[in-house]
Amino acid sequence: MTNWTRSGAALLTLGLLAGCTSAGPNLSGGGGGIAPLTPAPTGQVYSNRLPPPPPPPAAPVTQTPAPTTDTAAATPAPGAASAPVQTASASPVTRESLVGAWRVSSGGGNCQIFMALTQWTGGYRAASRGCPGQVADVSAWDVSGSQVVLKDSGGSTVATLSNAGGTRYEGTTAGGQQVSLYR
Repeated sequence: MTNWTRSGAALLTLGLLAGCTSAGPNLSGGGGGIAPLTPAPTGQVYSNRLPPPPPPPAAPVTQTPAPTTDTAAATPAPGAASAPVQTASASPVTRESLVGAWRVSSGGGNCQIFMALTQWTGGYRAASRGCPGQVADVSAWDVSGSQVVLKDSGGSTVATLSNAGGTRYEGTTAGGQQVSLYR
């Protein structure tokens, strides 16, 4: 070590020790120094238990009719057409449930669409990746009652889809092509 480094280290040590002596202001309250602070809290402290957290939101349930044991009611009359079973849900769709990445099938191709809650022309921002046909033009989306509406950059409708149960939506493009949106 050089003499300069030794001298600097010695001075630094002396300076630090000088700061720790009682030559500074008297903090104990005697001798005209700074008065000590009052400890906090000064009032009573209370505690209570928090209520339990609310249960998570339940997924929409599609109810199917219970099977009947009456064979006459279960068997259609001769020549009568049987009623189609409807699996689509007519319950309103929430925007929050649609946010995120979705897979899309349309025109024999598959692709992805990401939907966000950023406001955009015609609704909310959407981005498609690798989509065929009209679905490639999707840049916005919105909800109209129980339907999901996919839109282009000008706000024109590209496709309208209805809930087909769970996280699957089925519909058609403005050109009449079948389209599915699912996770």
